[in-house]
Amino acid sequence: MSNSGLACFIFTTHTRVMLKHRANAMVQIECISNVSNAHSWTCMDLYVFATPYQVTWDYYFLSREHTIEFNAWEEKAEFEYVKNKGVSVFLMQAGMLGTLEALWDVFPLFTNTGWGENANLGFLKKHMGASFQTRPQPWVTNISVDDLHSGDFLAISKIRGRWGGFETLEKWVTGSYAGHSAVCLRDSEGKLWVGESGHRNEKGEDVIMTLPWDEWWDDVLTQDDSNSHIALLPLHPHLRAKFNETAAWEYARSSEGKPYGYHNMIFSWIDTLDENYPPPLDAHVVASVMTVWNQMRPAYAANLWNEALNKRLGTQDLALPEILVETEKRGSSFDELLTIPEQDDWVYTDGKSTSCVAFILEMYKEAGLFGPSASSIQVTEFTIKDAYTLSFFENNSSRLPKWCNDGDNVQLPYCQIKGKYRMELPEYNTLDPYPHMNERCPSLPPKYLRSANC
Repeated sequence: MSNSGLACFIFTTHTRVMLKHRANAMVQIECISNVSNAHSWTCMDLYVFATPYQVTWDYYFLSREHTIEFNAWEEKAEFEYVKNKGVSVFLMQAGMLGTLEALWDVFPLFTNTGWGENANLGFLKKHMGASFQTRPQPWVTNISVDDLHSGDFLAISKIRGRWGGFETLEKWVTGSYAGHSAVCLRDSEGKLWVGESGHRNEKGEDVIMTLPWDEWWDDVLTQDDSNSHIALLPLHPHLRAKFNETAAWEYARSSEGKPYGYHNMIFSWIDTLDENYPPPLDAHVVASVMTVWNQMRPAYAANLWNEALNKRLGTQDLALPEILVETEKRGSSFDELLTIPEQDDWVYTDGKSTSCVAFILEMYKEAGLFGPSASSIQVTEFTIKDAYTLSFFENNSSRLPKWCNDGDNVQLPYCQIKGKYRMELPEYNTLDPYPHMNERCPSLPPKYLRSANC
């Protein structure tokens, strides 16, 4: 491992293999690390040592030699892998103060308190440059539902509690200024509904549901404790005229009750080898987090990424360690595997994997909004930012509903209908769809610059 500019110490390592004469001929590997020349008295480096089957770590406070031992192997394949490839070693947040600061930044994000809400706002201001300007009251708009139409997009941002914390991290890594989404639909009798992937049903499951607007809106106002902020993004009249409601409803009904698309959630974020990971993240950190999670909650690991990784390899039922070994056997790497684009027609054990935004964009596909590009676009590769930057929405503020942004001294190009803070959607409504859109895009904070036609 090369020395990182973030490190407190100068770090060198070598591996020593020792044979233990036991009945099962167990082989022990020691990683001998030497750290020296600390930058300051507060120095503390956290190094993670990982194989495809297990992860361990060590904190280094003192300049001296340190030893990490791997005394047992999960399988023979693990020993063969380490013998040929070695143990992966990488540096986490440098410095005692830096480590404590990082923990202090992240821990309160998930608490359902005023402290937690302020922590989410502070994190997004610090790491994304978000402003969170306070809007004039009322913070809930008196909506005329007659002005809402099929295909209108609902961008949702939660800033408190478990989902608020999760969305904050999602926003940070993707550059999205919203963390959830839903879509409006009118039926043949003119009744307004909301389609949403990720709605919590009576069993506590996150599924795809289509609810009457009144029921959905009442739930937002009375049951949601995440302090959600919501913006209505009306479709452009030209696209509204093209929107095939019959096809959209057929898709919505065929998706009803199916699970939220956890399988491919991280893959809409990761498109490149090294331009999607805000420091201190990288593909090695992702692999190690997956390894730890695989040991703690194997069923959840299979749902979150194992099936998707098998799809990328063209294999079936390989566990994460086997996936990592198979990737190396093919002369590839885990960071390359993560960048393989998701395919909309992949079917998982519980059906197609459809996140909140993929559900909406697949409906747009079925309704004819992507036109001739539809067959060459994988909507499961889109983040929420990728959705609201599509040039699908109203671009003439004079055609927005009269109640839109009522009372606000800043006229947004969309209608914020809930929330204390003004919602920002950078690059809103700016990109025409094109083949293979959003399959190779960088997303590094704080500017989240994207390359042309990525």
